[in-house]
Amino acid sequence: MPESKVRPIYQPGASSVEGLPTSFQMFHNTPLVMVKPHWHAQVEVNFIVRGEVHYRMHTHEMTLQAGQMCLFWGGLPHQMDDRSEDAIYAGAHLPLIHFFRLRLPEHVPQQLMQGTTLFTQATDASDDHNFARWNAYARSGDGVKAQHAVNELLLRLERVRFEPFSLLGGSSESVEGAPSEAFDVQSSRTVGKMCDFIAQNFLNDIDSIDIATAADLHPKYAMSIFKRSTGMTLNEYVSLLRLSYAQALLLREDANVLHIAMESGFGSLSAFNKSFRKIAGMSPSDFRRDAGAFPEQRQGWS
Repeated sequence: MPESKVRPIYQPGASSVEGLPTSFQMFHNTPLVMVKPHWHAQVEVNFIVRGEVHYRMHTHEMTLQAGQMCLFWGGLPHQMDDRSEDAIYAGAHLPLIHFFRLRLPEHVPQQLMQGTTLFTQATDASDDHNFARWNAYARSGDGVKAQHAVNELLLRLERVRFEPFSLLGGSSESVEGAPSEAFDVQSSRTVGKMCDFIAQNFLNDIDSIDIATAADLHPKYAMSIFKRSTGMTLNEYVSLLRLSYAQALLLREDANVLHIAMESGFGSLSAFNKSFRKIAGMSPSDFRRDAGAFPEQRQGWS
């Protein structure tokens, strides 16, 4: 890609995807280059309207060009580290409660959760128009329009199963789309119910028993079906939401690591440090220090 002058750099903020880990958000803009990987508790959809972008994912790298689309799990660290000067991209961040409404081929959701990227170039001119309209609807302040945007986007993503697609990364590299497979609708509804409860209560002191009770399930069954569907335990998912939220708080000028640990739902500083280091590879204090290295170029996004 061409060399560029100083570019705005992406940093998490209180109103960005990290700070709102249970929200549905859409975007249609010029992407901001990231100086370091980030993560969030939503599935991400990217459609390249113009130019190209380069991603460093958890298990692989990829370049996306105009007319190409991808779907990946944002809960694993990823980084858009380069783009062309004319790049425009569109897409969405889907909380798991929306993701599990999708009728994708049976093998796809869990592989996405494990770090693969669903990639397709079977797009057309209607996608350019639709992503712009969905973004306008989602940001309109009209709840009916916003819900319509969600519903149409999910239908568009489901259409992927009828067209050629690839799963990039790990052992799934370049696996072509297969014919329709059985889809366990009841399991997805059950997982969605658990995700809904977690979304409303992740900052509180909740455990697997609370989550199972909210979904009218036995705790062992709830843990089993959630793990089978997402590749994560219930505790890991709750922790991810808290870490996403904390990641945004750490960028505030008055950030205090102990206060953030408690505000994010962690019972102690040691538990927060351990969980944060596991996903970020560094302590919260080091993350905050490194993220402040480019103050003159910072821009949040929402």
